[in-house]
Amino acid sequence: MTRRTLTPAIVIEAAAQLADRDGFDAIAVSALAEKLGVRSASLYGHVRDRQAILAGVQKLAMTELADTIGAAIAGRSRADALFAMGEAQRRYARERPGCWESLQRRAETGVPQSEESSRVATLALAVLRGYRLADEDAVHAVRVAGAAIGGFIGLERTGAFDHRDHDVDESWRRTIDMLDGAFASWGAAA
Repeated sequence: MTRRTLTPAIVIEAAAQLADRDGFDAIAVSALAEKLGVRSASLYGHVRDRQAILAGVQKLAMTELADTIGAAIAGRSRADALFAMGEAQRRYARERPGCWESLQRRAETGVPQSEESSRVATLALAVLRGYRLADEDAVHAVRVAGAAIGGFIGLERTGAFDHRDHDVDESWRRTIDMLDGAFASWGAAA
């Protein structure tokens, strides 16, 4: 095999590309070594094991998603910010399907406490801050938004909406409108 200079970042990006092409479950040390043109043993000088590779892909995905969301929500508030955040996630799921899939799985060890994870959570909280929710409601609201947005994207990605002629983008807009209405009235419901 041809000798190739590797770094942890190169290995993780190659794993992310493999996930985008074949799915997150396709990430295996042997497949990654083949993609990089090295022997499997060569990877262990750069990553500890498969779990470290999976965690690296999740952190990379969170970094990319945070960058995408941050750019989308800048200067927006309430419904506009909520829609922009959702659209950023929807676009990311299309552009980096394996990376998106990595974020729909249980986080690998250390990922929830990572700086990358904190950036995504901070952005979601910033979007919801415009609704003036009580502090104790913020985590619940982030979970509700994540479930609705992630659920819609998941169903869309699997083709669950393909059997109807109705406009999927209209359903998407109504989902975001529903969230906007729920968050706007959240405090009144308590």
